Amino acid sequence: MFDTMVITKAVAGVCSALLIFLLGKWLADAIYLPYGPAPVAYAIDVGDEVADDDEPVEEVDIEEAFAAADADAGGNLFRQCRACHVMDEGVHGVGPSLHAILGREIEAIDGFNYSGALTQLGEVWTLEALDAFIENPRGAAPGTSMSYSGMRSLQDRMNLIAWMDRESD
Repeated sequence: MFDTMVITKAVAGVCSALLIFLLGKWLADAIYLPYGPAPVAYAIDVGDEVADDDEPVEEVDIEEAFAAADADAGGNLFRQCRACHVMDEGVHGVGPSLHAILGREIEAIDGFNYSGALTQLGEVWTLEALDAFIENPRGAAPGTSMSYSGMRSLQDRMNLIAWMDRESD
């Protein structure tokens, strides 16, 4: 029933059908797709102004932002951290316990396997080190195993740190 010639004809028929579909697609693309970039619907003149680099960038004092932080608002922000971290002392999740982190030595919890990248931040979790790490973990400590993308708002970071500090007391 199935000899070599029947199988050869079946394979040739499938290949021919695919070739016809491919040629049909190329022909349809040539007819219906425009050549070159799409035309601009409207142009907006933004001028030739260049931003002044002479304007001073406003420096934000982290200590003042921390003093104005709302610890209650930080509790809501901790939900993002709760997936991996725990606030209980000595209890670890995927990440180490965050109990009393402000002022604690970096990578100092026994029994937790750190990646070794956090030592770039210094020896102690200062307000500045925590702020930089929460803002962009992979930027502040390249090579860290923490996959969190970061918290962009300075006030949110200070609220979170204030909440963690309050919960650790």
